[in-house]
Amino acid sequence: MAEGGRKAFVCGHPVAHSRSPMIHSHWLQQFGVAGSYTAQDVAPGYLPNFLASFPERGFVGGNVTIPHKEAAFALVAQRDEAAELIGAVNTLWRQEGALHGGNTDAYGFAANLDEKVSCWAKSRSAVVLGAGGAARAVVFALQQRGIADVRIVNRTVERARDLSYRFRGGVTGHPWDALADLLPDADLLVNTTSLGMHGEDATVPNLENLPEHAIVTDIVYVPLQTPLLAAAAARGLKTVDGLGMLLHQAVPGFERWFGIRPTVMPELRSIIVADLETRA
Repeated sequence: MAEGGRKAFVCGHPVAHSRSPMIHSHWLQQFGVAGSYTAQDVAPGYLPNFLASFPERGFVGGNVTIPHKEAAFALVAQRDEAAELIGAVNTLWRQEGALHGGNTDAYGFAANLDEKVSCWAKSRSAVVLGAGGAARAVVFALQQRGIADVRIVNRTVERARDLSYRFRGGVTGHPWDALADLLPDADLLVNTTSLGMHGEDATVPNLENLPEHAIVTDIVYVPLQTPLLAAAAARGLKTVDGLGMLLHQAVPGFERWFGIRPTVMPELRSIIVADLETRA
């Protein structure tokens, strides 16, 4: 890959763990694009200055990760529909002199399921565990695909209900102890909580009430097989891990900054899986 060219970034704090530079660098090399994508550690207090000055640093745009997604939402001049409803920005670019923000997390979630179990979009009902920022992206994706009955389950029921009010009809909020009663007719179960993240011990919800055709997916990808996915697989249910969401959400940003729309191929997944195993 030639030196120079367009430059993009991912900013967060901390950000050294991010796999985004590996993903975008792979595509840059694959397509022979002159450019770069680097991690920028930006402490929260410095985010406004960083976003205002990144063009001066030679960047055409970039990604925003934890803990800056909601702060970036407030700092951009224009937002796409996904960012507006989700309330967070993860992709930045400048257009006609103004800072624009979008959210590709919902796209990445849906594209991951499209790749692994295309029948998911025929689901009539879905149960979403958690009511944080990731849950907002998931609910947006579910409604975009026409799933009319979305049930958000959270340990703090007020948060689940508050989240349900962000979206149009068909989204309801429920306490955690109602989960068993919500599963018997659920076609899709999505975990957006940190349940089992990094291999930590976790009390996995009882999945016995899920129907045999149900799909279980987890946005967590460290480990790839979370305790929830392991329990679902033991029951013979279809499962989808969270790594594909990370890979697919990167596609729209790369296209916007570098002018080529990449495809998520098995080779890229293998590279990231090998890195996950090395760092485990």
